[in-house]
Amino acid sequence: MTPTSVRENLQQIQERIAGAAVRAGRKAGEITLIAVSKTHPASAIREAYEAGIRHFGENRVQEWEGKRAGTDGLAATWHLIGHLQSNKAARAARLFHSIDSVDDFAIAQRLDRTRADAGTIGKLRVLIEVRVAPEETKSGVEIDELSALAERIVDLPQLGLAGLMCIPPFLEKAEQVRPYFRRLRGLREDVAKKLGVTLPVLSMGMSHDFEVAIEEGATEVRVGTAIFGTREAK
Repeated sequence: MTPTSVRENLQQIQERIAGAAVRAGRKAGEITLIAVSKTHPASAIREAYEAGIRHFGENRVQEWEGKRAGTDGLAATWHLIGHLQSNKAARAARLFHSIDSVDDFAIAQRLDRTRADAGTIGKLRVLIEVRVAPEETKSGVEIDELSALAERIVDLPQLGLAGLMCIPPFLEKAEQVRPYFRRLRGLREDVAKKLGVTLPVLSMGMSHDFEVAIEEGATEVRVGTAIFGTREAK
């Protein structure tokens, strides 16, 4: 995809974000666009950065390790949005500014320990991924275990729990996904109230349904295909 195409796609997405925000009585500036750059080369990330994107999401630690050198000099925020395996948690804590897919306390502990051992200043932002639908292929903490996990993560000194994330079922009509986004928003409110903490982030919505997610309170949307085009098959 050419830089012009990325720029044109970004403009269209920004217009759609603004429209969804207006419908929800919100400001477009409240919503962070995360460009999902998984499977795309560093050159595509640079094109998106030059078009104005400052947040990027990667799915795999190893893939990001292989292409991060090609993004040197970019003042961007790097998010891990894919499922994190325990044996890669230490590497992830050093490579990313935010881990948006924490669903296990042992992984959270490893992230915390790595930051402490490295003497890194400031907390590592994390989101808890919630399994909002009973799909075996989806990761995420079960809803009935969410509060207990959040309570334990809040006590880890090197981590800053900022909110929740979900990947709902892929349904043909975006409107059908609305109940899942609404559920995550309710869960965020319940957990924040129970723990007496502020959880400002709701990361939900992708290329085909981010407008509905914004209408339901998303503060971050993760968009890949609508920016970069169809990914090359592995």
